[in-house]
Amino acid sequence: MTTSAARSVSLLGLGPMGEPMAANLVRRLGSLTVWNRTPERASRVVELGARQAASPAEAACDVVLTALPDLPQVESLLTGPEGLLAGWRGRGAVDPILVVHGTVSPVAVREFAERLRADHGVRVVDAPMSGGVPGAERGSLSLMVGGDPDAVEALEPVFAAVAETVVRMGECGSGQLAKACNQVVVAGTIAALCEALCLAQRGGLPRADLLRALGGGLAGSEVLNQKSARWLSEDFTGGGSARNQLKDLVFAVEAANSAGAPSEVAELLRAQFGRMVVAGDGDLDHSGLLRTVANSTAHREPAGGAVRDGSGQLISMPKTSRAE
Repeated sequence: MTTSAARSVSLLGLGPMGEPMAANLVRRLGSLTVWNRTPERASRVVELGARQAASPAEAACDVVLTALPDLPQVESLLTGPEGLLAGWRGRGAVDPILVVHGTVSPVAVREFAERLRADHGVRVVDAPMSGGVPGAERGSLSLMVGGDPDAVEALEPVFAAVAETVVRMGECGSGQLAKACNQVVVAGTIAALCEALCLAQRGGLPRADLLRALGGGLAGSEVLNQKSARWLSEDFTGGGSARNQLKDLVFAVEAANSAGAPSEVAELLRAQFGRMVVAGDGDLDHSGLLRTVANSTAHREPAGGAVRDGSGQLISMPKTSRAE
């Protein structure tokens, strides 16, 4: 096998995560080929020293990283005279590695990997990311990796250029399963903080003071650190979209159902982010769930201690007695 240091590397997809990743790859590896469907998005990393490919075929390096929203976008880059497969064949690539950094279905990526290995000799490694745009900019992402050990080992210097935490979870698909778990935690934390902020506002608490207090205690988290500025400014443009958060939660519920695991929280979160998307806010940062929560009606009964869940189902709650 070609040594990892000698392998050529390309990155396809220069969106909010891909562009800062590419910048760090250029700085730390010294050489990188990039491709993006909208060519002008490559200008910044080209200025840093990256080579811009005119097509996926031209970007068919030994290691191809993809930072795209879902698996269909990755698959669309493979076929045709300008696709990756044609590019690998044309340059006589031996044992190329395709890395899927986007969050996709664990089941689908496993089947995709088996098909590419059997039909074309391409090894697929799934390495979904956590850390958001700030983590991508700092090169401090967490990667949850699935793939055969040799391929993952060959990718170590590449992953080290964009991430501080790299954990191989098992074979291909296991990285996506770990990311599904991660996304339930992230979405749940965002939802809980949005509800807490609405409660604080109704009760007259200063939002900035509450966020500072939460950050200093057990409620502190990376989500709180990264999203506090958005909640203070209520500027939710850009960032990790609610639409992608919803997609990830759909995959989490799918994975839970496949494994026979509980998914009650994931299903509630899926419904909540679904309402945000339906309301037309799907392209906003997922922290914009604050709008959805603030605009929702509190379905509380005036008496009897009963409340309704997110679907409107009546839940009986016991009355509590005040301690005298």
